[in-house]
Amino acid sequence: MVRVRVRASGVCHSDLHVVEGEWSVPSPLVLGHEGAGVVETIGPGVSGLEPGDHVILSWFSPCRRCRQCARGRVWLCTGTSALEHLLPGGRTVFYRDDGSPVRSFLGLGTFAEAVVVPESAAVPVPSDVPFPIAALIGCSVTTGVGAVVNTAGVRPGDGAVVIGCGGVGQAILMGLNLVGAEPVVAVDLSDERLALAKEMGATHLLRGDDPDLVEKIKDVSGGGADYAFEAIGLPETIELLPSLLGRGGQAIVVGMTPEGAMVGFDPFDLADGGKRIVGCNYGSCVPSVDFPKMARLYASGRLPLDRLIGRTISLDELDGALYDLKHASGLRSVVVFDAG
Repeated sequence: MVRVRVRASGVCHSDLHVVEGEWSVPSPLVLGHEGAGVVETIGPGVSGLEPGDHVILSWFSPCRRCRQCARGRVWLCTGTSALEHLLPGGRTVFYRDDGSPVRSFLGLGTFAEAVVVPESAAVPVPSDVPFPIAALIGCSVTTGVGAVVNTAGVRPGDGAVVIGCGGVGQAILMGLNLVGAEPVVAVDLSDERLALAKEMGATHLLRGDDPDLVEKIKDVSGGGADYAFEAIGLPETIELLPSLLGRGGQAIVVGMTPEGAMVGFDPFDLADGGKRIVGCNYGSCVPSVDFPKMARLYASGRLPLDRLIGRTISLDELDGALYDLKHASGLRSVVVFDAG
């Protein structure tokens, strides 16, 4: 086990799902899962980490033993305790004054000054990566860029559309720009986010409430996109994806919906057009490989992650950040903790 002093934590839509009661989680619970910090102490048997190391925290700590981990698909690990919001062995980090246990969201609980995590959840990165940037790499950035590079396998010259230009959607756009996709259509209801999408490499900007949205996307992409990404988690926008694709196109569901949400598709259209719909969990990433890779791409200037941060806040301002997230106002907020 590793004790980490948290220095920054992003405010993510998954946290909002819990606050809004859209996901079933045990309570009490310490929220936060998009974090970075400094290793304070390490437990017996930990290798590759030392006190003082800067680390990004992975909210999906793989067991490294199950069938999925053995196949290299650690994002599908069946042996992790993170989804139960516990440490391995069913332990907890936090306790109430009366000694009763408090679980940590996805095994992290980064809206706290310090956390204890499994070794596989702490990935070292260079110390010159700012903590707010490192925190975003821990979830939204790797999810978005990974959706393009790992899950979809987009190639240079492929056309793509991105529905939803929040934190994950902007990271998808960065990934598409990274691999040389063309054209790239960004869709959102926020003019501010669409303006940023243009900076991130979108070649065409469309509002989501445009009554001619589908026709315009088909016109831009020559009959339909090769790839369509949904980064919101709304059933109505997920259902829209197949209509945006050309023959042989692929729809990638990246946004997380409330539990129990259902969508419908025309199966004839899917079969006749050879279209595919795939889900994307954590950008199909291997944190120990992909986190350092994202950090290097940021350091080289190829991923302008600074542009994703709208403001840095204290933990006392968390409620306001969740309110902004719910109403799709502004860019990503990041909680920054004092160094002490």
